[in-house]
Amino acid sequence: MVVDQLSENDTDRLFQAFSDATRRDIVRRVSSAPFSVSGLAALYAMSFAAVQKHVAVLERASLVTKEKRGREQVVRANHEGLQRARQLLDEYEAIWRERSSRIADILAEETEQLGDALP
Repeated sequence: MVVDQLSENDTDRLFQAFSDATRRDIVRRVSSAPFSVSGLAALYAMSFAAVQKHVAVLERASLVTKEKRGREQVVRANHEGLQRARQLLDEYEAIWRERSSRIADILAEETEQLGDALP
């Protein structure tokens, strides 16, 4: 299970990275094609330094990689990191679906017991 494989800090970094709309958009863009940090900065109404900070958060969460190419830093999606994030979310979804199913079973059982108890 990915939930058991990721440390609490790794999980926190993933959720922190995805908590911001700009970072989610950067991941979406670099999943299609690599972008330089300056190319990404041109897409947003914020400073180059702010975009660099967003990329650093994504890099710490292993969602993107950054490679120096000449004077530019090229950002690419880290597909292994994205796969781990997807697996983590799938596992949380499975946990909640199981809990919902158990709640539905308990409610059905209680309703049946109430029905049996009525004259």
